Amino acid sequence: MKLKKQVTVCGAAIFCVAVFSLYLMLDRVQHDPTRHQNGGNFPRSQISVLQNRIEQLEQLLEENHEIISHIKDSVLELTANAEGPPAMLPYYTVNGSWVVPPEPRPSFFSVSPQDCQFALGGRGQKPELQMLTVSEELPFDNVDGGVWRQGFDISYDPHDWDAEDLQVFVVPHSHNDPGWIKTFDKYYTEQTQHILNSMVSKLQEDPRRRFLWAEVSFFAKWWDNINAQKRAAVRRLVGNGQLEIATGGWVMPDEANSHYFALIDQLIEGHQWLERNLGATPRSGWAVDPFGYSSTMPYLLRRANLTSMLIQRVHYAIKKHFAATHSLEFMWRQTWDSDSSTDIFCHMMPFYSYDVPHTCGPDPKICCQFDFKRLPGGRINCPWKVPPRAITEANVAERAALLLDQYRKKSRLFRSNVLLVPLGDDFRYDKPQEWDAQFFNYQRLFDFFNSRPNLHVQAQFGTLSDYFDALYKRTGVEPGARPPGFPVLSGDFFSYADREDHYWTGYYTSRPFYKSLDRVLEAHLRGAEVLYSLAAAHARHSGLAGRYPLSDFTLLTEARRTLGLFQHHDAITGTAKEAVVVDYGVRLLRSLVNLKQVIIHAAHYLVLGDKETYHFDPEAPFLQVDDTRLSHDALPEHTVIQLDSSPRFVVLFNPLEQERFSMVSLLVNSPRVRVLSEEGQPLAVQISAHWSSATEVVPDVYQVSVPVRLPALGLGVLQLQLGLDGHRTLPSSVRVYLHGRQLSVSRHEAFPLRIIDSGSSDFALSNRYMQVWFSGLTGLLKVKGQGGGEGPGARAGHVWWWHCAEWPPGPVSILPPDPQWTRAWDISAPD
Repeated sequence: MKLKKQVTVCGAAIFCVAVFSLYLMLDRVQHDPTRHQNGGNFPRSQISVLQNRIEQLEQLLEENHEIISHIKDSVLELTANAEGPPAMLPYYTVNGSWVVPPEPRPSFFSVSPQDCQFALGGRGQKPELQMLTVSEELPFDNVDGGVWRQGFDISYDPHDWDAEDLQVFVVPHSHNDPGWIKTFDKYYTEQTQHILNSMVSKLQEDPRRRFLWAEVSFFAKWWDNINAQKRAAVRRLVGNGQLEIATGGWVMPDEANSHYFALIDQLIEGHQWLERNLGATPRSGWAVDPFGYSSTMPYLLRRANLTSMLIQRVHYAIKKHFAATHSLEFMWRQTWDSDSSTDIFCHMMPFYSYDVPHTCGPDPKICCQFDFKRLPGGRINCPWKVPPRAITEANVAERAALLLDQYRKKSRLFRSNVLLVPLGDDFRYDKPQEWDAQFFNYQRLFDFFNSRPNLHVQAQFGTLSDYFDALYKRTGVEPGARPPGFPVLSGDFFSYADREDHYWTGYYTSRPFYKSLDRVLEAHLRGAEVLYSLAAAHARHSGLAGRYPLSDFTLLTEARRTLGLFQHHDAITGTAKEAVVVDYGVRLLRSLVNLKQVIIHAAHYLVLGDKETYHFDPEAPFLQVDDTRLSHDALPEHTVIQLDSSPRFVVLFNPLEQERFSMVSLLVNSPRVRVLSEEGQPLAVQISAHWSSATEVVPDVYQVSVPVRLPALGLGVLQLQLGLDGHRTLPSSVRVYLHGRQLSVSRHEAFPLRIIDSGSSDFALSNRYMQVWFSGLTGLLKVKGQGGGEGPGARAGHVWWWHCAEWPPGPVSILPPDPQWTRAWDISAPD
């Protein structure tokens, strides 16, 4: 306190001297005869006198600026030399208590109700369908429904369509998994490229034909391998509406494991590809195969300007209930939305699957007879033992009546007289013969329907958007608006069961290693994009673009597409074959390594004070990231910073758009270490032993934990030196609970170790901010609420860091980014 007073008094005195000096200078100007003499040499006009006075004023201002600068530097120097903990930096007192200075600005601000839509409460219409309520009320009894086993018998009056014809859209499609039984590349080589090649020729044969595609990842790979003539033909097919790219994402993503960052990223990558190459903008969403549906996806699609969407894999009991209440089409609204700003029109397919036997109507035995790929002599047949028959003049009336009965029954489950009938399955239309069989036979059926007004049905091939457009027209609303009488729904469609008690929930946790690697790549991608953008923009603005590796953008694009590919509903879910999982892992690791190079190049450029000294040398990188993986299925190995007489420098990066106060942990080879800030101020640190297991300590390796504050999207530097700062260095203490097991525990003289042989009671770690409980039996984290409930805890993001041998930078080695995107669980204690 005494020193602060001295600094304040000294600064005030210097300021007074400066003001007094300025006063004397002004007085001298007014009375100095030599200045008047010099001024007399100028022309005695008013303009000359004014110009002379302006020049004198500019000189005085410049002298005053120098005085103020000296005052500022003096005060800063006095403050830097003050004893005690540095301002705004954490430290700990002699009794072992850590002290964290207050935030420079408030961490929490008052929130007005207008800031959060959900704070508005009950304004606006509440959804008729809330999925939590629906799930609580359903019996989930699985009663046999007859030919539609999971449903009920459907009846109708043939005169139901006398006033308004039934309008049927048959939508040919082929669902192509970017990896499942085969790898992405093998699927493309053996099937997908043939589907797309045949599509171009077969759609051009008849303008009435339509086709629906969803996976841009396959489409982009195919596009790179076709000639200009075929590309022009594809653009024409898209332009005249014969070919529709639905959703437009890089893949058809899983919606349970994927982080929203990756969902948005793969959607952007797909949409930008379509805009650049086809000039197309997706209008409708198509998600027939994800294993349940999150309420986040319709929100993202709506914000991406899609107006309608379709889903399929919903619990069979919910489908039955929605079919019985004519609620299979609804406006999907966010639970927090008080009006209709997040609404998107959604169509739920009513039956078991998206294959042909389960899309024309409730009886799969009949619908299978209209899958003309299964004609006798082919590789697949109908499991109900009644094969399809080619449509001829002799049998068209009988076959049309049979199919129309299914169409009419299916239409009775919906509120409009517009009917959607998908026609496809996994990797369909991979041979020209199937294109011919499906299109020729269905066109004969359509011609029969459309030529007989007494049937009151109009049928045609269509795309998904053709169907939605017709529905909006029939109901008299604009695309994306709510048709009169259609319900509003909020909530999600997890968990999914396709029959009996076959719940698809194991994929939430299967192959967790690759789920983790997905998050690691995601974090690196976020950081690399930010750093590259900052560095490239500065290099272009400074005229140094020729020195900076702008080609790193290609690596960013490859990594975005790799991350997008892994969001596929058979990738991040862990439901693919082992060889396919290995292929995904290799791709993830390759992109991870590339992103680290992008980060190194950008960080190198940005930390240099003099950008003119920047030199890109791929053979001798300035920085090296610390965590390395020997293979796609190996855990990361962290480099130990070797401390010696020369200081080591660590570069920190905060990839978030707000200031962060975080704990950074580094591995060093000595317990005697001092950590300094970029300005040379000593920082508080904790030194810990580095454990390779619950009982084994790694010799000669120590963990240094440093609390640091980093600016938004900013870089920081730490300096590591050999030595010991007793006031700011805290050794950790360890307790090991053995529960009666006879185990040998490593000890280190630098760190207190307490071994507790028995006891099963829970224990806690606490400070003045929180108390964290652990199970005495398992050692796992517990969350204790009013009812004593347990659950997983939330994990905060990490700061990215590297280290280098010199600062200002010279030759370097370096350390790793940890994933900063982590999933937090919302845990409620039981009532």
